[in-house]
Amino acid sequence: MGNALVLQSDFGMADGAVSAMYGVALGVDPTLRVFDLTHDIPQYDIWEASYRLIQTIAYWPAGTVFVSVVDPGVGSDRRSVVVRTGGDQFVVTPDNGTLTHVKRMMGITEARVIDETVNRLPGSGASYTFHGRDVYVYTGARLAAGVIDYAGVGPQVPTDSLVELPVIPSVYDGERVSGTIDVLDVRFGSLWTNIPRSQFELLGVHQGDRVEVTIQSDTRTVYRNLLAYAHSFADVYVGEPLVYVNSLDCMAVAINQGSFARAYGIGTGTGWKLSLRRAPRIVYE
Repeated sequence: MGNALVLQSDFGMADGAVSAMYGVALGVDPTLRVFDLTHDIPQYDIWEASYRLIQTIAYWPAGTVFVSVVDPGVGSDRRSVVVRTGGDQFVVTPDNGTLTHVKRMMGITEARVIDETVNRLPGSGASYTFHGRDVYVYTGARLAAGVIDYAGVGPQVPTDSLVELPVIPSVYDGERVSGTIDVLDVRFGSLWTNIPRSQFELLGVHQGDRVEVTIQSDTRTVYRNLLAYAHSFADVYVGEPLVYVNSLDCMAVAINQGSFARAYGIGTGTGWKLSLRRAPRIVYE
């Protein structure tokens, strides 16, 4: 039996695009196991696609093939690549920044450009608007099924030539840790930052302590408050905000059974900054 094939896109499920990709994969090998990561990436949002990959990919076995298609440059001269991760999984995707978080947080050991003279759905050569079906899932299915090996994808290219999106690293200045709000926990509105737990722990804050949270949009402060650093949502009252460690071992901010993002109009991206510091001691006279 071949390796698993996992699909991600911004196509949604309202039409037949995802189903067509399934059909192509099963046409390569009817026994192939095909799974969905998500097809609800916001349209054209390469950053979100990059983040959802790193949220997921490490938990799949070595040899798993991911196909990620968020491709606003479809039909342009952007490259189509297949990379091997530090965990020995493969990602088939346009080289447009989708691999940013995988490269930074997991590592990419090898990259190859897809040779479309070999790895393209037969009869699709006149179409340049659905590479997810015609190139990416076809190549991914062939790789997962063992029809081709990794060398059969196409010529090797340097991993440092892969396109990366701009990233602002989190910093610790001796008093506070600051980073960006990278993404939302979509259904629940929690804010997921790029501040690792290990860096936050430099503050000497323990669970149950209070943390001063400051959120800025560019240079405008939109939120400042003292929140509990909690082990889980159950440690605070319903409707109460909290700071916690998310499933990627980074710091996050939420409202228990509410949406922090909706409550305070918080967005994501490098323009949204969040800082944490030990709550100042208040002395009453």
